[in-house]
Amino acid sequence: MRKTLQTQFSTRQYMLSKDFELYYYNDSTKPKMTLHTHDYYEFYFFLEGDVSIQIGQETFPLTVGDIIVIPPRLSHMAVIHSMNLPYRRFVFWISQEFGSYLLNQSPDYGYLMQLVQTRKNYIFHNDKITFNSIQSKIIRLLQEMQENRFCREPQITLYVSDLILHMNRLVYEKKHPERAAETETLYQNICSFIEGHIDEDLSLDRLAREFFVSKYHIAHIFKDNLGLSIHQYITKKRLALCRQAILSDMSITEVYQSFGFGDYSSFFRAFKKEYGISPKDFKDNCTPAILP
Repeated sequence: MRKTLQTQFSTRQYMLSKDFELYYYNDSTKPKMTLHTHDYYEFYFFLEGDVSIQIGQETFPLTVGDIIVIPPRLSHMAVIHSMNLPYRRFVFWISQEFGSYLLNQSPDYGYLMQLVQTRKNYIFHNDKITFNSIQSKIIRLLQEMQENRFCREPQITLYVSDLILHMNRLVYEKKHPERAAETETLYQNICSFIEGHIDEDLSLDRLAREFFVSKYHIAHIFKDNLGLSIHQYITKKRLALCRQAILSDMSITEVYQSFGFGDYSSFFRAFKKEYGISPKDFKDNCTPAILP
């Protein structure tokens, strides 16, 4: 993670902004933690550490990729077991007033905030690929908040909306898989399958077996919907995820192994063809000042 995105940890439990605040913390020495409450929603994204979280009277172990949503006036604290690993996390605060404003725009914005209030289910686990998509949106928002570019304010608003809706959709679809399946066409089902198995073999033969249709039919519907072959579509999806992962400071070796490229040479050729730059040059030019 870029050092310029990091904020020094503070025990402050009130907001300076009336709408939302976003922080990236990376502690190598044990910060002071106390049981506390606040009057805003907290979205906590766990990146690294030997940490559990106490919510009310219960304590839960955390794994990398967990999202914890804390509603107003619920007591909680991080429980740090050791500092053998850095304690890294994103913290995103949303005021109740801003939450109400979003609800007036669409009830979809409030799904996750209302879910934790009614179901008392505060922790949402994510696999590496899913969490990486969330992390890339957070980093993009942090960068925009720290820069002073033209159209900064409306761009921040768009990025905040995108992040909140993305989290709501992920949780909703995990909890309503049957509803999602009812409304998807074969093409959409195949796209969803590709998203969920992007690091696996996605040959036409395998997809044909999974969906009980001919591989020629699959090739035809992709060409009709996108004007691309299914191989081109999968490659572009993999490369986009690799690009996001490099920006999130994954090593290049871990990147191509995580997203379905069998070897570095094929990944190198595809990446350079798509983006006009080698993976290493992209990492060096776009992720400066990496923290140790």
